[in-house]
Amino acid sequence: MIPLSQRALAIAPSLTFAIDSRAKELTAQGVAVCNFGVGEPDFDTPRHIREAAKAALDRGLTKYTPPPGLPRLRELVAQKLARENALAYSPAQVMITVGGKQGLFNVLMALINPGDEALIPIPYWVTYPEIVKMAHGAPVFLPTTEATGFKITPEQLSAAITPRTRLLILNSPSNPTGAVYTRQELSALAEVLVEHRLAVIADEIYEKLVYDGVEHVSIGSLGEEIFNLTVTCNGFSKAYAATGWRLGYVAGPQALIKAATNIQSHVTSCVNSFAQYGAIAALEGPQDEIETMRQAFERRRDVLLARLREIPGLQVAQPDGAFYIFPGIAATGLDSMTFCQRLLEQEYVALVPGIGFGADANVRISYATDIETIEKGVNGLSRFMATL
Repeated sequence: MIPLSQRALAIAPSLTFAIDSRAKELTAQGVAVCNFGVGEPDFDTPRHIREAAKAALDRGLTKYTPPPGLPRLRELVAQKLARENALAYSPAQVMITVGGKQGLFNVLMALINPGDEALIPIPYWVTYPEIVKMAHGAPVFLPTTEATGFKITPEQLSAAITPRTRLLILNSPSNPTGAVYTRQELSALAEVLVEHRLAVIADEIYEKLVYDGVEHVSIGSLGEEIFNLTVTCNGFSKAYAATGWRLGYVAGPQALIKAATNIQSHVTSCVNSFAQYGAIAALEGPQDEIETMRQAFERRRDVLLARLREIPGLQVAQPDGAFYIFPGIAATGLDSMTFCQRLLEQEYVALVPGIGFGADANVRISYATDIETIEKGVNGLSRFMATL
């Protein structure tokens, strides 16, 4: 057997794989599984974006592009960030990436030295700590609860900083909780980061999905000092229902973007050419379908939230963004993996165990599905809870 690297051995496999595999196995057997595990919009990518990619193919635009992306696309991203997020990046400070995930990978590989600490609030998106470990850094976790709205405080952030701390990864709106930091909360965190000269990786991939009039605020917009410490990560997957297109982008200090681009040039060379032409159409074209999808997600959230709150034994915090609810299951006495395995086998309802997000007393429910599936799935969950 060929021995594996220590790097490969250090990366944790997905703890949700067993649930997902079993759900697919049941589906293949003809069982109607209510799947609340999928973290992607269930809408089609808007037609004008698809048509632009097709047109690029027909025009033979299938060659390599510059490693940081097509110049026109980088220009449009910079304009979008200035117009919508009050972030004054130049096109030279923007890099187009193979999905948001590669953007995070490139940036963390460019920033972290062996032994550097990266602060990560719990619950976290499953990939954050694994990329930090791939960069030979050390994830340091900051726990939150339903009582704190799944948000860290400036006091908590300050107390976690050591001489080895390099950066904070901040995801708002959050996967898996749907928590959205307010302008005041972000300002307080920014003060700590500026005081200690720490970078912040702002993952804003769900920025378009906020509800009840909640405002999405980019932390880098809160002053020149925090702007210079911020790396803004975003993409097209959630806003434009384009998960399979693998289109992300990163904006930050020019020296960092240059270094991250060097990494990208050796990992993927560049992003898919004709997909980038689709992204140009996404930013140049109408944005009305984004709002249509947002309103649909808000209606689904309201239905799911109301139904979950009728079930004894669940602790349910209201999410202000994304398309997830992260109920607490501590009252059941079950760990999240056992809870999800038993629910799937008994009621054919698939949820994601919270242990994958660092929170074993919770489960993640995605409402990126239709109302009928939501109603049917919650009925199954309610029956299951009644048996515990």
